[in-house]
Amino acid sequence: MQLTKHWAAELDDYTIDLSWSADGTQLAAASADGPITLYALKNGAIQHQLPGHDDGTNVLAWHPSQPLLASGGQDDTAKFWDTSTGQQTASTTLGTSWVEHLAWSPNGSTLAAAAGRSLTLLNPDASIGHRFSSAPKTICALAWQPAGGCLASAYFGGVVLWDADDHVAQTEFPYANGIHSLVWSPDNRWLVSGNQDPSVHLWRPEDKEEFHMSGYETKVKFLDFDRTSRWLATSGSNECCVWDCQGAGPEGREPAMLPHDARICAVAYQNQHGLLATAAEDGSVKLWSPDRASPLRATIKLPSAATKFAWHPTDSHLAIGTEQGVVYVLNVTS
Repeated sequence: MQLTKHWAAELDDYTIDLSWSADGTQLAAASADGPITLYALKNGAIQHQLPGHDDGTNVLAWHPSQPLLASGGQDDTAKFWDTSTGQQTASTTLGTSWVEHLAWSPNGSTLAAAAGRSLTLLNPDASIGHRFSSAPKTICALAWQPAGGCLASAYFGGVVLWDADDHVAQTEFPYANGIHSLVWSPDNRWLVSGNQDPSVHLWRPEDKEEFHMSGYETKVKFLDFDRTSRWLATSGSNECCVWDCQGAGPEGREPAMLPHDARICAVAYQNQHGLLATAAEDGSVKLWSPDRASPLRATIKLPSAATKFAWHPTDSHLAIGTEQGVVYVLNVTS
């Protein structure tokens, strides 16, 4: 297995977010300073330079089937961009707080947007479909159930599952600490949070079961499931912990430990295959097959730490944004 440079590009600031279009032809990269750049997969040529948000862009969300990119920023707005023309198509102000979390529903009919304690559902034309009542605390993570039936939103103190059709709370899961990240397993069985305490907490919404894994060195900010829903990768130390969620779940099992020499700062499984990418604060990036006896498949060292990973839809390339504002697109070959 090899990681080789396909191309690299430089932003004007720290890479705050990174995302591939659904068809894989474009990569969107947002700098913390505000601008958003659309690059061509083939050679890294800039296809469009979008102004982004005044004072800074926070988050990107590409529509699951259309050339439509949503962005949220420090100007309290969500903006919609036609990525074929590079033109802004709509904008909605969501209150007086930064828009920090965006998530398209699996069918692309709705964009969930969180700004402070406000959660809003937007239509693809940026019109407001529904405003929820204010959360008790600032919303810190969003995750649509892969089947599309509900939206999970997290705040300090718990997680709420909102019904996608009538917008009522299906379930509320109390959690007496801060939550940094949420992820669903692709089979809809598990909802997992990475926490400030530091720990990982798992819910099985169907039967209301809960599981808890503690003992991490630092708060757990990065989580990802593999495509089979069996393996859950988590940050929280110099080692990526990979838990086996098959059967009764991971509680009481020993995770696979995938080591770096510095704190883990990104984890991401491929979309269609089983490779796991991890990055650490020393600039190292590694590819793993966690279920193998010798799991390490490839490693490289970048000049600065990764801030974001984005696997190409076909898994042929791995895009990496860095603290120095350099975006790398790497070929992944056997």
